[in-house]
Amino acid sequence: MNIYRHIPCRPLNQYIDWLWYYVDLQFDHDREHVLPDGTFELIINLEDRPRKLFAHGNSPRNISFRRGWFSGTQTKYLIIDVPRGSSMIGAHFKPGGVAAFLGMPAGELCEQVVELDAIWGQHIWDWRDQLLAAEGPFSKFKVFEQLLAQKLAETAEEPRRRAAVNWALGQFLRDPHYNNVAAVANALGISHKHFIDQFRRETGLAPKIFCRIRRFQEVLERIQSRKTVDWADIACGCGYYDQAHFVNDFVAFAGINPSAYLRHRIDGDPKFVRAI
Repeated sequence: MNIYRHIPCRPLNQYIDWLWYYVDLQFDHDREHVLPDGTFELIINLEDRPRKLFAHGNSPRNISFRRGWFSGTQTKYLIIDVPRGSSMIGAHFKPGGVAAFLGMPAGELCEQVVELDAIWGQHIWDWRDQLLAAEGPFSKFKVFEQLLAQKLAETAEEPRRRAAVNWALGQFLRDPHYNNVAAVANALGISHKHFIDQFRRETGLAPKIFCRIRRFQEVLERIQSRKTVDWADIACGCGYYDQAHFVNDFVAFAGINPSAYLRHRIDGDPKFVRAI
């Protein structure tokens, strides 16, 4: 099993955190819980076996995705299969970064996982053919960057609107506890409703839920290397008004409570992943 990450060059790195590629995946588990982080993921399957997205719980119900798809912003975890020996490549977008590529409001894909041709048309499978033909991770990343740069050039942006949402994202990302939407709207000189509409259009989420998800991600970051955790201290430090509020939010996003999540992490269980 080999897993690779690559930071794209400008201008792609303004919109995309990293590109990733894995080949011959080998895990002992057959399903993963992908936790929400307020971003989009573009995924291209490099083999013929379809991948499955399962309903929550232990339900066998699933939806299959074959060649490539977008995973839009999510407000709760996704359950996906992990077939042994699988190979895929993808792009992990910055919050709001996908809007420059979609050609449609990001909010329309909230809570959705959608095949690429439903958004970009059948010609998008030429991308997959080129990625399959490229040999080795560095060649694949080079081809992938070229394809993404081409899509970026094709998609018209509205710079003024993007600048406003980027400024708001900067406020929220610098301080995940900060969620005064009215104050941000006032600073931008636009109405509360107009700001929420713009933010959802660019990021796929309303600002309040985006801030909740980023605060949840801050919790995961703080406990990443710990074996014991003072949950009351974590809740207070991350801006929750009490521990019940903290636990309710954690369960809503992860599907399990904080202590159970910590046990999984300490036991080396890789089923709960923060991002691909």
